[in-house]
Amino acid sequence: MTENLLFTGKTHNTGGRNGGTRSSDGQLDLRLAQPHPAAEQLFGAAWSACFIAAVGVAASQKKIKLPADAEIDTEIDLNVDDGSYFLRARLNVSVPGVDRELARELVDAADGICPYSKATRGNIDVSINLV
Repeated sequence: MTENLLFTGKTHNTGGRNGGTRSSDGQLDLRLAQPHPAAEQLFGAAWSACFIAAVGVAASQKKIKLPADAEIDTEIDLNVDDGSYFLRARLNVSVPGVDRELARELVDAADGICPYSKATRGNIDVSINLV
């Protein structure tokens, strides 16, 4: 297998009351006065963007056109137990107009394709729900 770098996302973060994050290409420029819930929201946004693209890849592999109104609502929970912090996640995926069984196959395949899903597998409790 030959590795091929597709993209490197670069961001710069600053802390404090006037903190924020900015991407090197200027596409992302957000003020983040508090690290939380911004960190969980940004992680959820990034994961769901990747996951919906992975659903599209899974659909194309099956020669199916993914509906334009496919959606993902992601919830990232920050938890603490006895001083130890950890995350939980729920991805609620909607693929309207696609047979439910086929939609489940696409979502399951996307879970194996998405790098965020791979990175979190076994590290955090994740529920991927077809809604």
